[in-house]
Amino acid sequence: MLEKQLYKKIFSDSFSIPVEVHYWDGTQERYGDTTKPPVAKITFNDMIPVKDITTNASLALGEGYMDKKIEIEGSIQAVITDAYLQADSFLRSKNYMKWLPKLNKHTKKQNVHDVQSHYDLGNDFYELWLDPTLTYSCAYFQTSEDSLEQAQINKIHHILDKLFIKENETLLDIGCGWGTLMLTAAKEYKVKATGITLSQQQYDFIQARIKEEGLEDRCSVILEDYREVKGVSFDHITSVGMFEHVGEDSLGEYFEVVKRLLKPKGTALIHGISRQQGGATNAWINKYIFPGGYIPGVVELANHMKANDLHLIDLESLRRDYQLTLEHWTKNFHEAKNDVLKIHDERFYRMWDLYLQACAASFESSNIDVVQYLLVHPFNNEIPMHRNV
Repeated sequence: MLEKQLYKKIFSDSFSIPVEVHYWDGTQERYGDTTKPPVAKITFNDMIPVKDITTNASLALGEGYMDKKIEIEGSIQAVITDAYLQADSFLRSKNYMKWLPKLNKHTKKQNVHDVQSHYDLGNDFYELWLDPTLTYSCAYFQTSEDSLEQAQINKIHHILDKLFIKENETLLDIGCGWGTLMLTAAKEYKVKATGITLSQQQYDFIQARIKEEGLEDRCSVILEDYREVKGVSFDHITSVGMFEHVGEDSLGEYFEVVKRLLKPKGTALIHGISRQQGGATNAWINKYIFPGGYIPGVVELANHMKANDLHLIDLESLRRDYQLTLEHWTKNFHEAKNDVLKIHDERFYRMWDLYLQACAASFESSNIDVVQYLLVHPFNNEIPMHRNV
């Protein structure tokens, strides 16, 4: 059967670790290192046409897993990591990416839709598997033994310490999430902090936190597009996990806004998922997880910084920290399975399980990276010569 032969070619090119594949017709094959017991078993309950896989493997196989056409016993992360490491695999070869999603224009209306479709799934959902700080971005592990909560607190301080903050200065957090960074800055660094978000649920949550903690004189949050902030500038700007939502077409504008809002002697810490191999999209993630998402290349970002006359004075990769963060999230998500299924169906659960493990694999294999960029205006000689973190 031609389809079967094509499947065998696909998997022969995709694995070095021992993987056992059970086909829809009851036959099975071993791939990778066949001298060792399989680390994972992939079962096809139904055949997925090869033409769907060659059109876009990520989308076809992702949907197949969501719909139970595919079952995986063992670590999904290990399977995907290994596939990313093989140059001719279904996740890397251009033979399996003949169709890529058309990138949406990132209008202000579209941005609201895209952000709310992901972040407004419900605070109750995210509370099930994030740490108590409700931080939904890469943590910073000083040691691998740090708890997830401690590592997220480490990350907040790591960012704020890089900024060389002084008491009573001003801070803008673009894409402020559930507010942990801005609230920490106000309470512990004594700055006046402003957060901005397009998520209604995040906005409501932060408003309540500000009131509960009596921080009305030091904190405020704005529910609007970051491009609408005008007539004001800030000593410091942070933006964590934000530019991935901006889109390839709007990255230049994003850095233009950062430059416009940053005071001449200020510092801006931009933290986001980047690719050292260049920018990319993923059809399955764009359709089901992050509509309008785009992972920019490191050089691409640096070019936009240069075009807007922002100087990059510090760059740090936290790739392995994000892998470990996602592994913590996956563990928490699995432990919360019964609670997740009370508010979402099994297809949704399988979708998010695949998403978390696939992202961990993508960081583990260096397919993607997460980088902190510290930016200043030219001729800013007011800050210390070196960071102390």
